[in-house]
Amino acid sequence: MEKILITGASGFIGSFIVEEALNRGMEVWAAVRKSSSRAFLKDERIRFVELNMQDEEQMTEALHEVEPDYVVHAAGVTKSLHREDFLKVNTEGTRHLVNALQRLDKLPRRLVYLSSLSIFGPIREQQPYTEIRESDTPQPNTAYGESKLQAEQFLDSECRIPYVVLRPTGVYGPREKDYFLVAKSIKAHSDFAVGFRRQDITFVYVRDVVQAVFLALERGASGRKYFLSDGEVYQSEAFSRLIRQELGNPWCLRITAPIWLLRAVSWCGELTGRLTGSISALNNDKYHIMRQRNWRCDIRPAIDELGYKPEWQLESGVKETIKWYKDNKWI
Repeated sequence: MEKILITGASGFIGSFIVEEALNRGMEVWAAVRKSSSRAFLKDERIRFVELNMQDEEQMTEALHEVEPDYVVHAAGVTKSLHREDFLKVNTEGTRHLVNALQRLDKLPRRLVYLSSLSIFGPIREQQPYTEIRESDTPQPNTAYGESKLQAEQFLDSECRIPYVVLRPTGVYGPREKDYFLVAKSIKAHSDFAVGFRRQDITFVYVRDVVQAVFLALERGASGRKYFLSDGEVYQSEAFSRLIRQELGNPWCLRITAPIWLLRAVSWCGELTGRLTGSISALNNDKYHIMRQRNWRCDIRPAIDELGYKPEWQLESGVKETIKWYKDNKWI
């Protein structure tokens, strides 16, 4: 039986990777923090290992009992009050994990690292927009994107394990909490957009990300990096319209705010968060994400080299997502 170690197993994407690995008959080791919720990790076949991504010695000790054939590194911080926390977890956590495996001489057949399209920042933003490509130079404008890029650079320079990097665009689906806020707002009769210049956005359903993870484990060439989306390009109105449709078409006031207003609100949110210790939904990173106009990306290499075939378009993905939110009393 093949063994797989999945970091971030209690998280949104990680929990779906765990489910798929179990469905494939693999011995699953779910790496979680001591404080992690295990609400989506109820299967009795799951084996748990507690890892502190900021403590390489602890990780080395904990991984003594694990002999993984494959590793999927999905752990990471997507929001934080402090820039250094992104680097501690996303960058240094990746370094600690790889170093621990290498120190133990437990080199899996392949490691898949979940990075992000966000490492590229606002590039190719002259209209008409064109797809961001692997050959482009990353220009991250968020602490999150910068930390993911630095993790990739570490893998490129110091990792002795065969590895593949996946760079998904915005991932949505059941259990996801950020896009959920959009649905919650629409149910409360308000929708929010930013900027008057055209914005091309892309999405990928969580189960398509999982598909790509296992394709990368099976056939990804070491050092390759792949963008992931559903292959389509959307406007924010399309996403909102589909959510409204699944919510029964409640009346909704759509507000389009100028960039300068978003800058002011996000600055206040960032300051309030630092004073209260609570992360605001609108902060500096969120400002840069919402300001970016071009989220197109080239998924042809993933299709050609991995055999990736997106199975969920936005309409079917939103339908399943909203149904899950309703069934689980989120909305």
